[in-house]
Amino acid sequence: MRRFGEPPRPDVNYTDRAGAYAIIQRGRDLLITEQAEPFCEFQLPGGGIDPGESAIAALHREVREETGWSISITRKLGMFHTYIFMPDYDLMAHKICHIFLCRAVMQKSAPTEPQHTAVWMNPETAANMVANHGDRAFLRALF
Repeated sequence: MRRFGEPPRPDVNYTDRAGAYAIIQRGRDLLITEQAEPFCEFQLPGGGIDPGESAIAALHREVREETGWSISITRKLGMFHTYIFMPDYDLMAHKICHIFLCRAVMQKSAPTEPQHTAVWMNPETAANMVANHGDRAFLRALF
C-alpha cells in the first residue's frame, strides 16, 4: 500500500485510524467538501470507520453528514496510508484510507456536519485544491 507524506517518527506512538473517502461524480463535476475548521481546506467527502462499521456503511454515513447527498458506489479504487496529526482529535494517527468512486444520487439535506460545505468543481480544479496528497494522487490518476 502506497504511503503519502512524511515517514513515521520512531518517537511517536501512532493510533491506527481507518477511513473511507469518496470521489463523487455528477456528470463531469465532482462533489468536494470544504471544511472550515480547524483550518479551511478542501477534502474528499468521507471519514473514520467506527468500530463494528464496514467501510461502505461509514462512507454512506460520512458523505451524508458532510454533503447532505446520498451516493451509489461504482467501485473501490484502492487504498493509501499516511502518518499525520489530526487536530480535531488531538491525535497522532496512522490513517489507512479506502478510496471509492461514486455517483451522486440525490441531495437529501444540507450538510449536518458542523463547518462543512458541499462544493461542486471540475476534476482538474479538485485535483489541485484538495489538501491531502493521497486524495490528490487518486484524483490525478483517475482524471
